Amino acid sequence: MSGVDATEVNRHIPFSTTFNFRDVGGYAGHDGRTVRHRRLYRSDSLHRIDDSDREAFAALGVRTVIDLRRPYEIERDGRVPHFDGLTWHNIHPEHAEWDETPYRSGSDLARYLADRYADLAQTGTAGLAEAVGLIADSANAPVVVHCHAGKDRTGIVCGLTLAVLGVSDDDIAADYALSSAASERFHAWLAASTAETEEPPPPFLASPAETMRLFLAELREGYGSAEGYLRHAGVTDAQLAALRDHLLD
Repeated sequence: MSGVDATEVNRHIPFSTTFNFRDVGGYAGHDGRTVRHRRLYRSDSLHRIDDSDREAFAALGVRTVIDLRRPYEIERDGRVPHFDGLTWHNIHPEHAEWDETPYRSGSDLARYLADRYADLAQTGTAGLAEAVGLIADSANAPVVVHCHAGKDRTGIVCGLTLAVLGVSDDDIAADYALSSAASERFHAWLAASTAETEEPPPPFLASPAETMRLFLAELREGYGSAEGYLRHAGVTDAQLAALRDHLLD
């Protein structure tokens, strides 16, 4: 499947109050193999799943939720509700708060975001390795990876995973960019359902495809490949092989 086919019609799974839930399967990977559907999902925060969505979520058969949020985000908002057979992991890749390096209006948004992702890749190696290691274990599938908006921390973990599977940068970037529409849906819902009226800064809403292209290209400059970075982070060759074995048709 090419990037032009990476539409929400094909992969977005609608829920009432979760706006960025989608299947990352279907992309072309190594040796003409395809990323398997219904094995790896990405999402915004799952704490908002309510009674109206429980049946639809349960039907996906999710075994593992990887929650990338900071502990204070979980304390503030809560976590995915209990489902029989579901295991929840909170993995926080260490990284600086964005307000320590605020976005300057009118500057290159993709560049700003790619720099934040590079910072996280530098300081969050242990968390990223743990998350990819969990995805690599077929016993954990289907897996959902999520953070708050499902675009930044989640985008890094899914981008690295897809790169190891041999998915092209263009397809990885197209998948990442789908989060822009989801962010718009989320903030429209937030404005309609709460007193929230202030528009968040552009980095919190947009996911320009160029961000992911920059991040992956510059990661290769430093480590040779996504695999090279993940080995540096602590992912083993056996885990990388297992990732390909169970996520590629």
